[in-house]
Amino acid sequence: MLTKRIIPCLDIKDGRTVKGVNFVGLRDAGDPVELARRYANEGADELVFLDITATKEKRRTLVNLVKEIAREINIPFTVGGGIKSVDEIEEILKAGADKVSLNSAIVRDPDLIIRASDAFGSQAIVAAVDAKRVGDHWEVFVKGGSEPTGLDALEWIRRTEELGAGEILLTSMDRDGTKSGFDNELLAEVNKLVTIPVIASGGAGTVEHCIDAVLAGKADAVLAASIFHFREIEIADLKNKMARANIPVRTIFEMTD
Repeated sequence: MLTKRIIPCLDIKDGRTVKGVNFVGLRDAGDPVELARRYANEGADELVFLDITATKEKRRTLVNLVKEIAREINIPFTVGGGIKSVDEIEEILKAGADKVSLNSAIVRDPDLIIRASDAFGSQAIVAAVDAKRVGDHWEVFVKGGSEPTGLDALEWIRRTEELGAGEILLTSMDRDGTKSGFDNELLAEVNKLVTIPVIASGGAGTVEHCIDAVLAGKADAVLAASIFHFREIEIADLKNKMARANIPVRTIFEMTD
């Protein structure tokens, strides 16, 4: 089993970190720069920054905030939200991001994945997919989860890999913010279809949920927000318990009882 990653997520609205349930009911969770610094110091493997209202508000990602965060951390950093062209991807990478997360823009223009991966390498291109169960399948939603696309999520995810995405950030809209556990059925189905890493997002509430996402869902990484923001789970403790479950993790901590 390859080493698994723990990734805190900063959902950004109006320059602040926020968190809701099922993509609505947002509440303040703190200053993003302070949180980013804290997570880097506490042993997070990566950090994800999502400007969650940029696309809906038809504006660009907060580049200056990206620069501020990049100066404070020494771990890989993925940025998403409102990014819709190769030029904008270049601007975000130059601001200090290691990867960009693309969602609405690649649904509208799938060939953007090809152009972006050709320009910056597939390792820098993350296909973000917000999936919601509709009947007997999962459907892709865009614009911060507010707009259905009619796309079958499994088919779309397979296509993003074919076009050149290097990683999938898969968010279950049904589980997002509920702390009821990841959608391991969805994760497992996706991992049957693709060979690139899949990040599990939406539903983390306990250490066991994170372990199950890896063991049952076959996730390569687990992403969470509120459980870290509000210190319901400490990153060090999560890594220790995952290691005890025979899940390989990158760690700077001694394994203690």
